[in-house]
Amino acid sequence: MRIILFDLDDTLAPSKSRLEDAMTALLTGLLSRIDVCIISGGRFEQFEKQVLDPLAGSPDLGRLHIMPTCGTQYYRWSPTETRRGGWVEQYAENLSEDEKRRALHAVERGARELGLWESRTWGPILEDRGSQITFSALGQAAPVAAKAAWDPDGRKKSALQDYAAERLPDLEVRSGGSTSVDITRKGIDKAYGVRQLMATLDLELEDLLFVGDRLDEGGNDYPVKAMGVECVAVRNWQDTAAYLSTLLETLPYQEPLGTAEPVSTGARNRA
Repeated sequence: MRIILFDLDDTLAPSKSRLEDAMTALLTGLLSRIDVCIISGGRFEQFEKQVLDPLAGSPDLGRLHIMPTCGTQYYRWSPTETRRGGWVEQYAENLSEDEKRRALHAVERGARELGLWESRTWGPILEDRGSQITFSALGQAAPVAAKAAWDPDGRKKSALQDYAAERLPDLEVRSGGSTSVDITRKGIDKAYGVRQLMATLDLELEDLLFVGDRLDEGGNDYPVKAMGVECVAVRNWQDTAAYLSTLLETLPYQEPLGTAEPVSTGARNRA
């Protein structure tokens, strides 16, 4: 094993919430021994709030790999970069303006026709994340309890996913978090991001370990399991903390996996 990959929401932290101090300490310890990648549907700014700010004092940020929007974006730390606080975009697979427009229209129209457009929300329902359009039924900042109660059996999300997918055959429409539907380029899921990481860092399947809370078939972590990566299933960040506490007792030191290579803004973008 040369790198450990994590989902973010409900794996490292409660949904849309900052890392707890205990998890921050565990990740700091982990980074001192092995590279870590966090891959999630959120945008980079969400990673900043939840993960990067709590870890800002870590001396080993060069070993942290950040993959927002399911790996359609990739960031590494560089001590010489100042424009984004040290984080360097390695690539971004952005949607075109036409793709964004059609995706936003389809998911909003579907939500309204299906009766899923809520009047009480916390933050924007629709979000353009560059490489991903996201519908969040209760808004981006909705409380965890409200999100858990909105669609406990997943039927609402499934209906909206089917509606949008029928109207966007050239794009990928999939279930995201507990109240969200994500739209990206065709073939984009967490397995795509993991393959990009493997190609960039010259890794094999046996070099990877993935930890996530949605490894069940249909869950947004399942594509990683399906590609043959060794996985650890957790229910929440407390499960992850317990697993890492045990792992750190025996985990040997691994050499870092290279350094950041800054690229020009818009590299590999399609917009």
